[in-house]
Amino acid sequence: MERIGLIGAGRAGTAVGAALAAAGHRLVGVTARSDASRDRVAQLLPGVPVLTADEVTQRADVVLVAVPDDLIHDVAQTLPLTSAQYVVHLSGAHGLNPFKGLQAIPVALHPSMTFPGGLVPLDDVMFTATAPDAARPVVEGLVKSLGAQVQWVADEQRARYHAGLAHGANHLTTLVCQAIGVLREAGVADPVATLQPLLAATLDNTLRSGHHALTGPIARGDVDTVAAHLTALQVLRDRTATTYAELARATVEMVEADGRLDAATARRFFEVLDGHRAGVPGQDRTGETPR
Repeated sequence: MERIGLIGAGRAGTAVGAALAAAGHRLVGVTARSDASRDRVAQLLPGVPVLTADEVTQRADVVLVAVPDDLIHDVAQTLPLTSAQYVVHLSGAHGLNPFKGLQAIPVALHPSMTFPGGLVPLDDVMFTATAPDAARPVVEGLVKSLGAQVQWVADEQRARYHAGLAHGANHLTTLVCQAIGVLREAGVADPVATLQPLLAATLDNTLRSGHHALTGPIARGDVDTVAAHLTALQVLRDRTATTYAELARATVEMVEADGRLDAATARRFFEVLDGHRAGVPGQDRTGETPR
């Protein structure tokens, strides 16, 4: 088992550190500057000494730089790393560039999971790694010891990889919050209870079947229903109508491409969508801002 040193005691780093410790790896030390970080270490990493960054680095085989993305480069450059060590970050967006020039073997290792605070089960989570070939056995050993999975992506594709995750996960939150708001505006007493079974089934079906899981007015070619939706959403003083229109356009293109929607019906959808372009929140349908 590897000796792990943890630089930073944020939510992701401490959760991954706790999982590695539970898997039998030895955590030789952690840095924690704030009271909140020290409390998190005491809760999730009991018995792991809080040390300086230099002390943590000198004791470890694998140095996990678990700091905010924008700080990875600057923090890593200050560490007394050697060529016998591995230096790892958990960022999805960054590849190996933050570790450029360091003696240690660089690894970008991103778990596709959210870390709200506390312990997070990592078994069956997919870790996406970028590293030199020499690091692969160590990376695979660390990930598999957690009961998780590992896949590899090229350094130049890290931003695209992370964009896919953010588009699916972060924007899903935006979409669901907008839907809750629309239902609330419609007088629905419990929007969450109304949406929960539908969203859960849709997500499960989509993950299993992709675009074939799509149901609803666009899949049925029901142009008038989409027009009515846009008219109802247009009066809201937010971006919901814009979001709906752009996602509807992408959905029409997808359904036309897979053959479920004929070209004539697709054109009718696009005409409706072009006629309901939502502008800046607070504008009326003519584009004038109310005075």
